[in-house]
Amino acid sequence: MSRRIVELSPDPDAPFPPVDWALRDPDGLLAVGGDLSPTRFLNAYRNGIFPWFSEGEPILWWSPSQRAVFRTDGVHLAHRLRRRLRNSGWTVRADTAFAEVVAGCAAPRPGQHGTWITAGMQAAYQHLHALGHAHSIEVLDADGQLIGGLFGLSFGRMFCADSMYSAVSGASSLALAALAWRLRDWGWPLIDAQVPNAHTQRLGVDIWPRPRYLAALTELRDAPGLSQPWSDAFGHWSAAQVCPLLPHAPAA
Repeated sequence: MSRRIVELSPDPDAPFPPVDWALRDPDGLLAVGGDLSPTRFLNAYRNGIFPWFSEGEPILWWSPSQRAVFRTDGVHLAHRLRRRLRNSGWTVRADTAFAEVVAGCAAPRPGQHGTWITAGMQAAYQHLHALGHAHSIEVLDADGQLIGGLFGLSFGRMFCADSMYSAVSGASSLALAALAWRLRDWGWPLIDAQVPNAHTQRLGVDIWPRPRYLAALTELRDAPGLSQPWSDAFGHWSAAQVCPLLPHAPAA
């Protein structure tokens, strides 16, 4: 079958095309257009699709053939990092600085000239946060200053991590580790990380074929979850409390 990019209807309730229509090159490109309304955003994520585009481009929607996934019992930290974090005085909390975490993730990395987290994307995530669907995990230093974190969407018992950042080395790793620990405690087995990179591979990401990911997503997306802000349910934890509860990284 000849594959082509589908142009989405202006109606935010219109369904996405089947994900097996996604292109092989570039891998996973499925559709173009539409909007970033909460209805369309959630419909996309609930079907294994996410937006990824740069400023000046149309909205592009993706469902890659290989998916980066963390098992919540499988996130691990290197021994040296664990030792540094235990003595850092850092703490982790949730949903108290969502806009700041998104802005930190949107800041261009060294050597980059732009970001996929455009102003429009930031506004869309802020809307989803106000509705109780988007959450941030925040890392604070010993003086209570925000030094890193991550954010993403949740529905059912599924968390889809969109981006993370560190203003101080190790902060994003602690945010992910604390998130995995709390989700595991809640009975949530997976964190979607979309596409792998060198950083997530060091933290224990698995690579699943799209059908396996979609099967797990279908099982988890309608399960009872948490629709309110996470600040109370997540709690306020020190790095010294989190690190001993994580699996060790495998020996090199």
